[in-house]
Amino acid sequence: MSGARATDTGVSRRAVLRGVGVSLALPWLESLGGFSSGLASVARGAGTGAVFPLRMACIFTPNGVHHPAWQVGGPDGALSPTLEPLESVRQYVNIMSGLTLDRARSNGDGPGDHARSAASFLTGCQARKTSGNDIHLGVSVDQFAAQQIGARTRLPSLEIGCEYSQPAGSCDSGYSCAYTSNVSWRDEDTPVPKMVDPAAVYERMFGDLRSTAAQRDRLRRRASVLDFVLDDSERLERRLGQADRRKLDEFQTSVREIEHRISLAMAETGEAAAPEEPAPAGIPRRIGEHIDLMYDMLLLAFRMDATRVSTFMVATGGSNRTIPEIGVTSGHHELSHHQNNEEMIEKIRRIDRFYIERFARFLGRMAATEEGEGSLLDHSMILHGSGICDGNIHNHENLPILLAGRANGTIDPGRVIDYPTETPLCSLYLAMLRRMGCDVASFGDADQELGRLSV
Repeated sequence: MSGARATDTGVSRRAVLRGVGVSLALPWLESLGGFSSGLASVARGAGTGAVFPLRMACIFTPNGVHHPAWQVGGPDGALSPTLEPLESVRQYVNIMSGLTLDRARSNGDGPGDHARSAASFLTGCQARKTSGNDIHLGVSVDQFAAQQIGARTRLPSLEIGCEYSQPAGSCDSGYSCAYTSNVSWRDEDTPVPKMVDPAAVYERMFGDLRSTAAQRDRLRRRASVLDFVLDDSERLERRLGQADRRKLDEFQTSVREIEHRISLAMAETGEAAAPEEPAPAGIPRRIGEHIDLMYDMLLLAFRMDATRVSTFMVATGGSNRTIPEIGVTSGHHELSHHQNNEEMIEKIRRIDRFYIERFARFLGRMAATEEGEGSLLDHSMILHGSGICDGNIHNHENLPILLAGRANGTIDPGRVIDYPTETPLCSLYLAMLRRMGCDVASFGDADQELGRLSV
């Protein structure tokens, strides 16, 4: 088997299968013996002697929420209408209130809350108001982590999204489109562009081929990456126990399923990316299918340990996208300024719930993915939220923030945690970075990490 990585303790349980121009990292397999060393923030699988790396993902949704339908209420802590889809995975999720993004406020800069909400979401920094190239912000939490631990995986970080955005010019009240288009920032003036095309994400995850055109041709022909590593796979399978053969078969099935979904999308023309132009081939027609596919590819990247750090911008800051599949044919941004119009509010509630349904599906799949005697979600921190609380009033306190996963036993989920209003959101990022093994004294506007994440 060409991919068994030697370590100072034996053989890695993460095999890498290789073929002509292709490499495929496999999930953790008990049969291979030994365990990988030198991992930051690891959890030891009970009774296995294995250690598992901690993964971190930050998921951004635009325009805030209709907060009365978001809040958990009642003496029994029943989930609100918007959050009801989380019921099946509630034991993995902390619902937080009171967290604030002060740097998303105007602070003397006037209108532009949607641009600031995206720009500040993962940086905690005030965006310089400019429609040109004179942008200035700060490093985002994902890139801070990637700079310290990213060398331990093939991809230091993975940035994905589900809505194309204008690359230049002014997008919100004099703010550069760079701010509405990106939540990941390498430094003060360098955004890290997100990948919206599922085939491009696939190429980055699997491809060692010299030509991306060749990779796309392989997808169009529905030739699987698994076919290129077949010999290596067959040699490995002979070494595995029954449980690991089942796990390998399930993993290969999931890879083929994603390849099939990408090739189908490449064969059709999607809904309009903008009123004047069609979406490029490769984007699924239904927004929910697009979001689910990107979530599934993120899960696969974490499962293969291709990366441990990711951002997912479900839509751009101030997105005015319609979602016809749930009966919403008016733009999201337009609806968020509902001025208490009940018909508009009902559509906003529908959008809010739609995003939570997609997130709950992803968490369910993470929880069902075995890793040692736990799950992939046990070894992850997944943040979901927006930089605006209520899109109708553009406030940036008491943000709709969810934190899922057990973070290798350092977070106790399944709770509603109420923090004092004006608690910096960046204090949560500080706590996450330290769990990732980063050396950090402060982040954004926080120099104290968020407490009460464990009981």
